[in-house]
Amino acid sequence: MTTADFTADAQTILPELIKLRRALHADPELGLDLPRTQQKVLDALEGLPLEITTGTRTSSVTAVLRGERPGPTVLLRGDMDALPILEETHLDFASSNGNMHACGHDLHTAGLVGAAKLLSAHQSELHGSVIFMFQPGEEGYGGAKIMLEEGLLSAAGEPPVAAYAVHVGPGPRGVFATRGGPVAAGSNQLSVTLHGRGGHGSQPHQTLDPVPAAAELILALQSFVTRRFNAFDPVVLSTTRLSTGDGAINVIPESVELAATIRTMSHESLAVLEEGLPRVINGVAAAHELTADVSFEMIYPVTVNDPIETEAALETMREIYGVQRVAIMPSPMMGSEDFAFVLDEVPGTFIALLATPPELNASEAEWNHSPRVVFDDAVLADQAAALAAIAFQRTAR
Repeated sequence: MTTADFTADAQTILPELIKLRRALHADPELGLDLPRTQQKVLDALEGLPLEITTGTRTSSVTAVLRGERPGPTVLLRGDMDALPILEETHLDFASSNGNMHACGHDLHTAGLVGAAKLLSAHQSELHGSVIFMFQPGEEGYGGAKIMLEEGLLSAAGEPPVAAYAVHVGPGPRGVFATRGGPVAAGSNQLSVTLHGRGGHGSQPHQTLDPVPAAAELILALQSFVTRRFNAFDPVVLSTTRLSTGDGAINVIPESVELAATIRTMSHESLAVLEEGLPRVINGVAAAHELTADVSFEMIYPVTVNDPIETEAALETMREIYGVQRVAIMPSPMMGSEDFAFVLDEVPGTFIALLATPPELNASEAEWNHSPRVVFDDAVLADQAAALAAIAFQRTAR
């Protein structure tokens, strides 16, 4: 068979993939516990020659397809959870439960079901095995990490040699884009509490006022980022919370709390942050005779595409769709993705698929996580065929 067979087959199953996607979109669930979503996936996979297991700590679904020819194992991922966003798209199948598939995970899930159907139809020609990873809890819950801890990579009896995922986003419909090396930022959280001594606002000399120290600290954190890191290995630090509580206006507070999100593009930058941030914070606090509680937490590592696997995937997509529909991303995204946990263990690639409906201006389309973002589910055939073809060709190598 050729990769063109997958594109033709994908068109024949597109109506059922669209039906599944819209059912998922109308009934979104949050976090790690997605019982209705899980059941929809299990129903969609019924009758396929798959070995299926479900998670114990999450409502994950892991399905293994064993080809009839010898070869390695590869992994394909689709995330399933939604966001706590009130939908404003006015689609016929819009959610009405206060949650929304505003990041396209409904398409990712339906597209992965499509890849499973396409590869199952060619089981006799498939080399090796394919693990289909249906993952809950991508939106801040570390669902991929939990699935790894529950044995995802041993589902086929041997670890996969490569892993792939497709993620939709706004832009000209049907264009695939990725790059070798860092493709999405690591996400980290900083929390700080400055402790002083409160008092009357008219007598600041009798207090240890944490408020001006917090202002100084915010500027010190910005200076630390701009002076300690190479501009070509970017770090983005944004202080997003600052609170003195809800005391009276004429009271100097006992403490100030602040929090920041920090995005990184390398493990080296992360190491510098882990060592340097507490030192800067404690130094500023000590200069004001304050004390500081500091918490620095890595939420997601940097998503790093393997250059060899990425180039092979790009070549497969060029073969199927032509060079005009395959782009090299000029720079990484500063958003984060927990497929990074998988790519820390298995070489592979994370691919963007642009999916703005043609009747909308792609350059002005709403972005992921907007209550008004709209994706064209006609791309499901492309998504399913691309995943199937990449997996098929990789197992045959």
